[in-house]
Amino acid sequence: MTQPPTHRLGAPAAPARRLRARRPAHLFNPIVLLLTHLPSRLRFRNLLVGGAALWLSACSGLKYIPANEKLYTGTTVKVEAPEKLKNESALVTELESVVRPVPNFSLLGMRPKLFFWHLGEGKTKGLGHFFADKLGEAPVLLSQVKIPATENLMLNRLYNHGYFAAKVSHEVKEKDRTAQVDYKATVDRAYTMRSITFPPGDTLLNAAIRATAPGSLLKVGDPYDLAVLTNERLRIDEALKNQGYYYFSADALLFEVDSTYHKQVDVFVTVKGLTPARSRQPYRLRNVTLNTNYVLTDTTERPPIIADGFRYFPDEEMFRAKAITRATFLFPDSLYRRKRRDQTLSRLMSLGTFKFVEIRFNPVAASDSTGPTARYRANAPASTREDSTDIGTTQQFPAMRAPVGLGRLDADVLMTQLKKKSLRAELGLVSKSNGFVGPGLKITFRNRSAFRGAEQLLVNATASTETQSNAGGEGTLGLTSYELGLNAQLLVPRLIVPNLPFFNPRLVNSDFQPRTTFEAGVKLVTRANFFTEQLVNLKYGYSFKTKITNEQVITPIDVSYVRLSNTSLAFDSLLNEKPFLKNSFRQQFILASSYRYTYNQQVLEQRRQQIYFQGGIETSGNLAALLAGKIGTKNDEGKYTIGNQVFSQYAKLDLEFREYFRLSADPAKGNRIVGRLLAGVGRPYGNSSVLPYIKQYGIGGPNSVRAFAARGVGPGTYRPTGADVNNSFYDQVGDMRLEGNIEYRQDLFPYVKGALFMDAGNIWLVNDDPARPGGQFKASSFFNQLAVGAGAGIRIDVQFFVIRFDYAVPLRAGYGTPVDDAGNVSRTGRLNLAIGYPF
Repeated sequence: MTQPPTHRLGAPAAPARRLRARRPAHLFNPIVLLLTHLPSRLRFRNLLVGGAALWLSACSGLKYIPANEKLYTGTTVKVEAPEKLKNESALVTELESVVRPVPNFSLLGMRPKLFFWHLGEGKTKGLGHFFADKLGEAPVLLSQVKIPATENLMLNRLYNHGYFAAKVSHEVKEKDRTAQVDYKATVDRAYTMRSITFPPGDTLLNAAIRATAPGSLLKVGDPYDLAVLTNERLRIDEALKNQGYYYFSADALLFEVDSTYHKQVDVFVTVKGLTPARSRQPYRLRNVTLNTNYVLTDTTERPPIIADGFRYFPDEEMFRAKAITRATFLFPDSLYRRKRRDQTLSRLMSLGTFKFVEIRFNPVAASDSTGPTARYRANAPASTREDSTDIGTTQQFPAMRAPVGLGRLDADVLMTQLKKKSLRAELGLVSKSNGFVGPGLKITFRNRSAFRGAEQLLVNATASTETQSNAGGEGTLGLTSYELGLNAQLLVPRLIVPNLPFFNPRLVNSDFQPRTTFEAGVKLVTRANFFTEQLVNLKYGYSFKTKITNEQVITPIDVSYVRLSNTSLAFDSLLNEKPFLKNSFRQQFILASSYRYTYNQQVLEQRRQQIYFQGGIETSGNLAALLAGKIGTKNDEGKYTIGNQVFSQYAKLDLEFREYFRLSADPAKGNRIVGRLLAGVGRPYGNSSVLPYIKQYGIGGPNSVRAFAARGVGPGTYRPTGADVNNSFYDQVGDMRLEGNIEYRQDLFPYVKGALFMDAGNIWLVNDDPARPGGQFKASSFFNQLAVGAGAGIRIDVQFFVIRFDYAVPLRAGYGTPVDDAGNVSRTGRLNLAIGYPF
């Protein structure tokens, strides 16, 4: 590369040196002369313009272009057709994708990367090398543009879309030091498919391919498109893999196209002549062997037994055979189907007891009629040959001979176990939505096969002490809190339901293991000097997935008992002043049932637009009220009771919708716009006048409207005043919630992301409460009561955890212009520190 010429001034003559010695140096300094003789305003303006001109000339990068070269500034692509093309925009984008090289980065005519490159040009170390290597880029010259190769690539893309008579031309537009290349593609109407013919003949393979024709992606009259042909090949391959063709490959399919007709083609689906014989025949499974304790150095010679038709290596200390065979969908003497292989892998891994699962298929020689089963059976000790074990039968499979034209495979399912039992302790910082923070200890015991059926037993013990971080002032409630809890959860990898004629609890068409959950827990919460609360919970429910994107959770039994004790005079006084709070904290049973449905496209990582939806409904006390109405009794307040304890009646509906839109087509890019909408409503009735306190909504905090404290908004236009300010987290709850968030996320540096966001939302009461004026929901005014905040954030994302710093400023409170506790207008921002993304 030719270096730009360098000019150096020669040494001044002797008289000049003598003259300089006699006169002030500044007289010959043009900058000093300019500053001395120009008026100040004109001097500043000219300096500004001159400095800008010098900076722009350097940042434009043109001064670094070698002589006799021109800087390549990019290209345009235009498609000309006799009529408007339906796919013109997508076609232009595809043609643009083949243009090489990419021009230098430019912003408003400036190319700062060229400037930094020039600072370190030719240097191998030092600051200049750093600028060139990290911040700069070498100039992209017109001589580097391979125009003929680019035109050929464009023609290839046009042919792929059926434009067989297309032409591509170009024009180079040159300026003083720059040049761009403009391409023009001239196309006629695309060729369409006149007929599609699948392979004829009576061979098993040809017949199997013809059987897939009803689901073909190729349609008569559609434009010829190579991408559609490629997807059709993959579709046929997938269909054949599920019809026993284990060794078949999509590469064995060939599409022959006859384009002799005017603007039409005939497509013939054929099988390549050199396709090996094993790819042309389907396979049946002979033996399916299950090894639940496989390791790479496994040299065991222990004999298998026959359990539910499978060859099973017993591991009685860990599993009963039924737990594994129930999750296996590869059956002996069945046709090989890839979807059943994938289903088996997914089901076994989702048990949560295995580190790795691998399935190996081995062809069986045609002369081997008995196979490994007979050999293992013959060598097995007498104790295992007897049908006396509780995990299956040791009877031998009959010798199976495959029908003519079918091969046979043996399948070995190899499972590497995780440790059966584990104990884990976590010490961390507890942060709750009501403003309490403090250290917490959690100890978890896990048994991955508690009853030898792959049931996972988790026992959690928790202890924490917390201080309300936003509390202060005289009369503050709950300044210090202590919490002890014990919770046990049993996850059974099957649906424990009655036999129903229309429902198969195995969900045989699902790749995911259904579960039945049993849960029990107790918790003791003490607010120092104010009250003690005991909570007991029992839960029974089901969770299952029919697709990777959806999940359903049904909880028919969710019983909670809340008991308040050791209340102080100050807390009793607060309850007497606030009837809604007294009703919320009363001793009661919560006899709930719920259903939740989740649809989540985030698991589809290649999708540019991803949608998340969750909807749930919960009811409580209906069956109890029905029974109590027949045989129950009422207390002095007219409430039905169970064991002299009131039970709650309410219904709740919660909806959440999110949308994630990635700005770049590259899945690796994290720049995206994310939106969320939350809506919820709870309605007390019958035995209840308010929702239980633990079921009410709060808003604000690091995962909600971030410009306000947790439970620092609403309900409605209500604003705590006086002594209520210190205990506002008790007051600021409601029966309805509406919240919306929008966030722009931008990759900044490796593992560092930035965000700009805006949040809005509020909560309301269903029934009016005189103690919280303005809190009741009114359809005519709720929109004007939304609290609004906006801000920016930094997220440190190292994949397995995210640390988030969000700074948000309140723009509007539910009651109007935000004010501080003294009533003065305040837009003081709030810094939120949290773990994970807000949504």
